[in-house]
Amino acid sequence: MIIQDDLARAVEAVLFASEQPLSVDEIRAHVGAEADVSAALRSLEDIYAGRGIELVRRGDKYHFQTAADLAHLLRRDREESRKLSRAGIETLAIIAYHEPVTRAEIEAIRGVQISKGTIDVLMEAGWVRPAGRREVPGRPLTYATTPGFLTHFGLASRRDLPGIDDLKAAGLLDPVDLAFETLGNDGDGDGENETASDSE
Repeated sequence: MIIQDDLARAVEAVLFASEQPLSVDEIRAHVGAEADVSAALRSLEDIYAGRGIELVRRGDKYHFQTAADLAHLLRRDREESRKLSRAGIETLAIIAYHEPVTRAEIEAIRGVQISKGTIDVLMEAGWVRPAGRREVPGRPLTYATTPGFLTHFGLASRRDLPGIDDLKAAGLLDPVDLAFETLGNDGDGDGENETASDSE
């Protein structure tokens, strides 16, 4: 059994050496099955709070990363290689909010077909992964986001994705969409627009 100070050091070493975020069980496999890894992680979070490197949780996994307010110091050419087209951004958003989702479902939401290359780019970026097949005729492949997606966008989980009100406040919704929504809310009294809105 490793004593607490030594355990925190051991967990710190394991996380620094790992190329991928690790879960509590994965860390425990390195430092001992009886180790109180959760307590060690809390200790490390306190130690690294406010420093240039911080311990963060992404989903059920932990890793060290550059503090969010200093990340710009390390971004050079990488931003250029990760620049997405509008189709890529829309596809990524649909997958994030609706996962697991098939290509046909993505196209139905967007209203246009997507090229295979769009999803390939998202997979190469490490943000999207195949998530099994839907148990329907044809068994289409579904897609979901990855821990890398959470890490890149600074999210602890998908529950931290912005809601519709947040997107409106940030001015990120298409003005055309907002105009249609306004028309729907200002219906002419026959109830047709209100019914359509309720069904959504």
